[in-house]
Amino acid sequence: MDFAFATEPGPDRPNEDHVIVSAGLAIVLDGVTQLPGLETGCVHDPVWLVQELGNCLVEALTLQPTAPLGGILAEAIGRLRGCHEGRCDLTNPNSPSSTVAIVRERDGQMDYLVLCDSSVVYEDSSGVTVVHDDRTESLPAYDRHTVARLRNQPGGFWVASTDPAAAAEAVTGSVALDGLRRLLLCTDGVSRLTEFFGISWTEVFGLVERSGPRAAIDLVREYEMNCSGLLARPGRRRVKRHDDATLAVLRSASRTGALDAGPAV
Repeated sequence: MDFAFATEPGPDRPNEDHVIVSAGLAIVLDGVTQLPGLETGCVHDPVWLVQELGNCLVEALTLQPTAPLGGILAEAIGRLRGCHEGRCDLTNPNSPSSTVAIVRERDGQMDYLVLCDSSVVYEDSSGVTVVHDDRTESLPAYDRHTVARLRNQPGGFWVASTDPAAAAEAVTGSVALDGLRRLLLCTDGVSRLTEFFGISWTEVFGLVERSGPRAAIDLVREYEMNCSGLLARPGRRRVKRHDDATLAVLRSASRTGALDAGPAV
């Protein structure tokens, strides 16, 4: 598999997203932004967490290239715990955390995993499929106390943080590579195009095929500037106007020229 990608932080802040691509896999992580004054029990921030988690995932995938992705993520979170080097309170529910989206080529299949609100979107003969973990959208409240109480708990929502058991709650599956037409992974800073701004995934795919993945982020920023009133969900806090935005998109041989506008490694 050959991927192009783009990532951009929100204005005036570090990028808490992280993307890794190689010949046979892609990983997109979105560190959960910490509220001001929130006690996390940890000396690290979300930027550190996504980078270390990415390293742990690559190590686990390299050592076990065909293992189930849920087990890979559990092992990576276990490795991540060791990276805190005893300096942090790993029992604190507000410890830094991240969403996870992974795709991997294996024996003619494309395996995928999604934890929390990043997305894997693909198109095959059945049409467009969006793999998304929407449990954050149905919490009883969104104040910091309720979110902390329900993070990585039954009936709440699950993220990659300090508990390897969260990996068992990820959405996983596989699709045949020979029928795969289009594929992308993205953070919610990109999926707001479809969630809030009324752009279809077919239109997103068409845009990145014509102009590269950077064009999707540029379109996000245009809508954020001109249509920020659409960034709202009933019963929830207003969504931040600008968010970190990251996507990785599969490049097929027939579309490589169209996607050369985006970088790839």
